[in-house]
Amino acid sequence: MSPTEAKESTKREIEIEIPAEEVGRETESRIQKYQKVAHFPGFRRGHVPASIIRQRFSEEIKTDVVEALIPRYFRQEAARLGIHPVSQPRVSDMHLHDGEPLRFKAAFEVLPEIKLEGYRELRADHTETAVSDSEVEQALSDLREQHASFNAVEGRAAADGDFAQVSLDGNPKEGKAGEGQPVHMDEVLVEIGGKSTMPEFTENLRGANAGDERTFDVNYPEDAQDKRLAGKTFTYTVKVSGIKQKSLPELNEEFAKKLGEFADVDALRARIREQMEFERKHEAERAAKDKLVEELIRRNDFEVPESLIEQQIDLRLERGLRALAAKGLSAEQMKKMDLARLRAGQREGATHDVKAALLLEKVADAENIQVTDEQMDEEVDSLAKQTKQTVEAIRARLAQDGGLDRIRTRIRNEKTLEFLYQQSA
Repeated sequence: MSPTEAKESTKREIEIEIPAEEVGRETESRIQKYQKVAHFPGFRRGHVPASIIRQRFSEEIKTDVVEALIPRYFRQEAARLGIHPVSQPRVSDMHLHDGEPLRFKAAFEVLPEIKLEGYRELRADHTETAVSDSEVEQALSDLREQHASFNAVEGRAAADGDFAQVSLDGNPKEGKAGEGQPVHMDEVLVEIGGKSTMPEFTENLRGANAGDERTFDVNYPEDAQDKRLAGKTFTYTVKVSGIKQKSLPELNEEFAKKLGEFADVDALRARIREQMEFERKHEAERAAKDKLVEELIRRNDFEVPESLIEQQIDLRLERGLRALAAKGLSAEQMKKMDLARLRAGQREGATHDVKAALLLEKVADAENIQVTDEQMDEEVDSLAKQTKQTVEAIRARLAQDGGLDRIRTRIRNEKTLEFLYQQSA
C-alpha cells in the first residue's frame, strides 16, 4: 500500500492501494463460491467452468471483492497511520481492473484535537437549600387539599366557596378569528369564586341549583394557560348535576398515619422537610452542573465531527418518538411528522451534547477518573431488577449491542461532572 493523507480539521482522506495478487486471490475465492451454487444448462452443480462464472457474474464478483477488501484494508491503513475514524469511510476514485491493484480514496472523520483549558478554574454556585417552616406548612396545607372530600349540599343554591358539579359543552363563537375545537367535559367541579375559575363561570353559576342549565360566553385572554383556548371566545352550555362543599381533613395524628408510617404530625413535618431539602439540593446541583458544562464548552471551542452530531440527533429523536408513543401517538401520526424539520430542531442541542461528552472525557483522562467493576455491577443489577430479567441475560444483551460501553461512558461522565462540581466550591 502507498497511502497519502490530507488533513482538514476533523476530516481526513487517505489513498489506499490493495496489491493485485490480493485482489486476484479474493476474486478466485468468490468464483469458487459461485461455482458451488450456480445452475447452468449442460453442467452439473459445482462443475461450471470458472470462465463462464467470471463472465456471467462479473459485476456480482466485483461487488463482493470490493465489500470484502475495502473495509479490511481501510482499517489496517488507518491503524498503521495511527488514525481513529469516528465515521464510516466514503469511498471515491475507485479503480478495479483485472490483473491490477485495487486503488481507492477513503474520506472520513476523526475526533478533533482538544487542548483542554481552564477546567480547574471553573466555579459553580453552591446555593442555600434550607427549607423554611412556612414552606413546610404550605406543603402540609397542599396535602390537606389533595385529600379533601366533597359533600353534597341540599336545599340551597350555589354560593361563593361552593363547588358546582357540572357537565359542559363548549363551541367556538362563530365569526371569531382563530376558532378552536369544541370542548366537552363530564363531572367537572367548578369552584364558585375560585382564584382559578373564569369570572364568567362564577357569575353564571352563582345561585344555580341542581338540575339547572346555563348558556353563556367565555372570553379567554391571549395569555391563557391552555393555548388551545388562548384569545378565543367559546359559548358554553353547562348542566348542573349537584352542589358540593369541600371539607379538609383535620391536621392530626390520624391524618399523619393515613399518609404513611408516621407516628404524628411532627414526624410528617420532618419527612416533608427532608424530602423538600433533598429535591431542592438535587435541583440546585443539577443547575450548577449545567452551568459548569456551559462554561467548560465556552472555554474550549472546537469543531465537532458531523457524523457524531448526526448520531446524537438520531438518539434524541429516538427518545422523543418513544416518549410520544408512550403518550399514545400512533405510528400513522408519526409518519406524518416532518422529520427534516425535527432533525434541524435537534441540531443545536445535539452539538452541545457531543461537545460536553468529549470535554468530560478529556477531563476524566486528565484526572484519571475510572469506572470500577463494582459500579458496573451495581448498574447491571439495577437494570435487571427494573426489567425483571436475570443479571446474566441483561449483561449478555448489553455486551452484544455495545450497551456496556455506553453505560461505562455515562457513569464516567457523571463521576467527572461530580468532580468538577466538588472542586468548584
